[in-house]
Amino acid sequence: MTQLRIAERLGQDGFLAQTLHRDYRHVPGTLSRAELGALVSFDVVNDIVAQHRLQPPRLRLARDGDMLPPHRYATAVTTRRSTVWQRVHPAELHQRLAEGASLVIDQIDHLHEPIGDLAAELEGWLRAPVQVNLYASWTATEGFGTHWDDHDVIVVQVEGAKRWRLFGPTRHMPLHRDVADPEPPPDDPVAELVMRPGDALYLPRGWWHAVTADQDTHSLHLTYGITPPHTGSRLLDWLADELLASETFRVDLPLHAGQAAQAQFLAVLGKEVATALEDPHLLDRYAAAQDAADIGRLRPSLPHLATVPADAGLRVRLTTGRARATAVTVDGEDLVRIQGAGQEVDAAAAAAPLFHRLLQAGWHQLGDLAEVAGVSVPDAAALVTELVAAQMATVHTGRDS
Repeated sequence: MTQLRIAERLGQDGFLAQTLHRDYRHVPGTLSRAELGALVSFDVVNDIVAQHRLQPPRLRLARDGDMLPPHRYATAVTTRRSTVWQRVHPAELHQRLAEGASLVIDQIDHLHEPIGDLAAELEGWLRAPVQVNLYASWTATEGFGTHWDDHDVIVVQVEGAKRWRLFGPTRHMPLHRDVADPEPPPDDPVAELVMRPGDALYLPRGWWHAVTADQDTHSLHLTYGITPPHTGSRLLDWLADELLASETFRVDLPLHAGQAAQAQFLAVLGKEVATALEDPHLLDRYAAAQDAADIGRLRPSLPHLATVPADAGLRVRLTTGRARATAVTVDGEDLVRIQGAGQEVDAAAAAAPLFHRLLQAGWHQLGDLAEVAGVSVPDAAALVTELVAAQMATVHTGRDS
């Protein structure tokens, strides 16, 4: 699938500066009909349901805010190895959907590559993990009622139409594990819109909304969830591990000492935390560490167990949209380092063009990677072998994706 470059269509830097985490944004006609067809269709949904054993809640039906019990649309099957899975019955599934249930498939980005490609592009742009859920409905019955999400979302309408009523937040930036629940939403929405094929909608977390397919047509849409959020709490969790280099953060708390000793300990502790927070590069280091740790969408590279062959037509891609490549100096030698999937690989500085080409989401021919770096195909294959061993890249020999 051709790269969509959805960041540009949502506003690129203007979106980051003015909309992200602040306000909703509806962008009609973000994707063309052809792009939507390449992204997903009901044929793809039928294949996924038929070919995968998706256990609830990975695949589920929802109506009026409740999840339907699986026996309403599936039968429990026990295998010879005593495992149990739910076999979806198409006739029962159709009946429940006709009665007002909505179909949900979680993490469809791990099941259908074009959806995962768009997620990887968003991850590279927003520097945050993205999970994609698919929703399909046929009636005006609300699947989930009026609710809010604990993560930002970018919604892409694929087929049909759906009405969204937006009520705004009643608690600023609520979290999944929070100290309080948001107050109920107001009676009247702050915005009401109809999503049509190709439209995109961004909602910050905490925004109450209600969604219904009341346009006399079925609806199919994808929700790209940006989760979990980068918050001050997560920064302090990361910083706590960083500060373990200091003995102050490794020693036992003076719980049995006098108040004077406890006060002195807390003063030293607070001073070191304050010093760490004064680092002007702290947020950059935090973001880089989070990007490097993200494992993305791992994929094996069979049959190549040890060495990637020097085949110019072999296709290569990174498994994470959040990988980073930076110039480093090690023992006086200039190198380029690529980090991702919890690993890092160093190479000669001349390999930088190859790494930067791979950072563009999607598949790349090994011969093209060698050419852009000015190296031989065997040398490019050796470098890709290191990336595959680090679970940062994957290869395949099939058609162009």
